[in-house]
Amino acid sequence: MSTIRVQTTQNVVLEYEAASVGDRVLAQLLDLLVMALWAIGITFVIEKASGLVSQSVLQYLLVTGPLLVYHPVCEIFFNGQSLGKQVRKIKVTRLDGTRPGPGDYLLRWLIGLLEIGLTLGSVALVATLFNGRGQRLGDLAAGTAVVSLQPRGPGVQALTANVQVPAGYQPVFPQARHLSDHDAALIRRLFQQAAKQDDYLLLNELAMKVKAVTDIRTDLRDEPFIRTILRDHAYFAAQESPHG
Repeated sequence: MSTIRVQTTQNVVLEYEAASVGDRVLAQLLDLLVMALWAIGITFVIEKASGLVSQSVLQYLLVTGPLLVYHPVCEIFFNGQSLGKQVRKIKVTRLDGTRPGPGDYLLRWLIGLLEIGLTLGSVALVATLFNGRGQRLGDLAAGTAVVSLQPRGPGVQALTANVQVPAGYQPVFPQARHLSDHDAALIRRLFQQAAKQDDYLLLNELAMKVKAVTDIRTDLRDEPFIRTILRDHAYFAAQESPHG
């Protein structure tokens, strides 16, 4: 599985695993199932109410319209995830580390109508397989990629067990210097717990607490923020150590 390296505007390098083709296909199938259930249920209701309003008008407003915009609406309001993507724990993100905007999602969707809708997904599949970052044409145009949220690679595990500071590392948050070793150990333990249990609420509470204690203001998402704080603390601890 390919790794996607993202460098944010704060010079923090994040590593994600590109979502596998299998996960993307399964997510798409789950979305199709959701859409089919919606169409069947609403069509049944329309048949019962067809005497009140033109059936063709109801069909367009309540079935065709929602199904057409299902993907961009879900991704805009659910932070890069459709219902199928949520189940498979994958999401859309930008390659510059920022959160995709509505325009990014809409561009992916418009191109997807061609590369997925008109070709039954064959063009998207070929593009994803041959692109080094697992991007389809819509991703290439929007500067996005679909990444896995599963802690499969060594990134989270290494940070929760033994933080490694790469050679030449430059700390991002100098406030990490003031965290004690006990503080860092507690942060690592809670981070590990949140990662194992996919507990995003705990992760958010941990990030908010660390920001409050250190008086840090940042737009980084919770997980990369905690990763960076742990690396920064390890860096300063090594500098202050007599063996550093």
